[in-house]
Amino acid sequence: MGLLKTLLIVVQVLAALGVIGLVLLQHGKGADMGAAFGSGSSGSLFGASGSANFLSRMTAVLATVFFITTLALTFLGSYHPKASIGVLGNVPVTAPATASGAVAASAPAAASAANPQDVPK
Repeated sequence: MGLLKTLLIVVQVLAALGVIGLVLLQHGKGADMGAAFGSGSSGSLFGASGSANFLSRMTAVLATVFFITTLALTFLGSYHPKASIGVLGNVPVTAPATASGAVAASAPAAASAANPQDVPK
């Protein structure tokens, strides 16, 4: 369970960093940061639609991965396994008294048998 949590945390951190990077790369109104990646050019790396469509889709995918890992970590963090009720559905039998408790209980009986004068008549 610990390995799964660690893996989910690593994926979540990478997705968060990816979302941050992709949001910073996208151009806003009036800013042409996307032009550095061939925005508006039909022969660009990202195709005729430009980098805006690619960057927004990748941001949506990484945001979805981030939310899924967040929900999974929340579920794993709140999960508490229930006590087993046994194979047949019976409540498990609790262990008998410890050995020291059994010895302490039998010690007065042995002492009274050793001294016949201590036994009431």
